[in-house]
Amino acid sequence: MSKPGASVDAGGFRAAMAQLGAAVNIVTTDGVAGRYGITASAVCSVTDSPASLLVCVNRASRMHAALRANGVLAVNVLTPDHEALCAAFATGGLSIEERFAGGSWQAMNNGVPGLEGALVRLACRIETVTEVGTHAVIIARVEQVVLRGEGEGLVYFDRTFHRLPLTPALSEG
Repeated sequence: MSKPGASVDAGGFRAAMAQLGAAVNIVTTDGVAGRYGITASAVCSVTDSPASLLVCVNRASRMHAALRANGVLAVNVLTPDHEALCAAFATGGLSIEERFAGGSWQAMNNGVPGLEGALVRLACRIETVTEVGTHAVIIARVEQVVLRGEGEGLVYFDRTFHRLPLTPALSEG
């Protein structure tokens, strides 16, 4: 047990976080700063009223600057069929054009690219950005939800991708 206020070893912390399973997503943006996208697992819901989520992005990345300038984003929740696309969006050496070439994209209501065939597509408007260490915590209001309704999810756990069975979505009334 560590003392209050004691530093936690970064390597130990990363090893612990590898045991925290998370959905795999491609976060996209488009607008005045251009089209960008990254693979992200640091995405989660905040509240359903108003529908909001949070996304964490490294402040040193081009994606962070683009998100701040564009003010909009889409979260595309991946299936196991998207593993190669996920790797492309996580590879720093690929151009934005090369990343997007691997998928079929359709503009969502906010103009941001949504991945056709994604398990879920969420079009969002950025409301607040808080800087925490090396990352920005972005709170975004969800403006459009597109559910595929069937298929398997893709999760990242113990530094490996895993399939997650999905039951058909409940229809909204």
